[in-house]
Amino acid sequence: MNHAVAPLADSYEQDAQCELTAWRARMVAGPNLWDRTTRGVQQRINRAIPEKVHTVITATIEQMTRGILSGSGLTTPAPLLGASLAQREAKVLEKIALYRTTATAEGGVAGAGGFLMAAADFPVLISLKIKLLFDIAALYGHSGKDFRERLYILAIFQLAFSSPVHRKEVFATMAAWDAREVGTLDQFDWPRFQQEYRDYIDLAKMAQMLPLIGAPVGMIVNYRLLDRLGETAINAYRMRWFEGREPSLQAGTQTEIDETRSA
Repeated sequence: MNHAVAPLADSYEQDAQCELTAWRARMVAGPNLWDRTTRGVQQRINRAIPEKVHTVITATIEQMTRGILSGSGLTTPAPLLGASLAQREAKVLEKIALYRTTATAEGGVAGAGGFLMAAADFPVLISLKIKLLFDIAALYGHSGKDFRERLYILAIFQLAFSSPVHRKEVFATMAAWDAREVGTLDQFDWPRFQQEYRDYIDLAKMAQMLPLIGAPVGMIVNYRLLDRLGETAINAYRMRWFEGREPSLQAGTQTEIDETRSA
């Protein structure tokens, strides 16, 4: 989507570009020692979590993914038009804060309820995340009714909640999004999608099921998950906002894509 904006960025946009540059560098970075250690712990916990929980998580992710891709049952807000980046992001931050508060309260209640409540929290949390992404897309001027936009939302979701290796792969597909072929419904790899997300959150959700500490852990976990998703979405839409406006930004993006493919 093209935005009618002045060719020279204002101070807000200059700051946003600096933040975007730092964020892009994190997206193409390989796994560090902490990532590798955490991945091993996640895999062990993944084996320890009861199959009942895995079944709920897998079914929820599959249903959510297919629903987003097909557009069934989705109510999408109208795109915000004619606003500056600063105006859009002020509204985006308000929206993130609202959803984060809701998710934090939900996590506390679920954590206090023990195993079954913590398991039941999963569909609620994933629904909040997806609704937040559709709201953010609209605030940046994009329509969630468009299949291309729904795929972009799923790409953002994967950036936020995947291993470093998969994150790099997803990030490489997001450059020049408005000009590229995005594929079809049948080409989306939902098993990989759900496996990455499930592995990412297993450690956090397992801690939420523990007696006594479940409530505070649930609040902290949900707060941080929504916060991470919000930051990822902001920078993902900044990429599209700035694409094509400055040759140096385009060149930087292409360099990162080349590095990702060669890593």
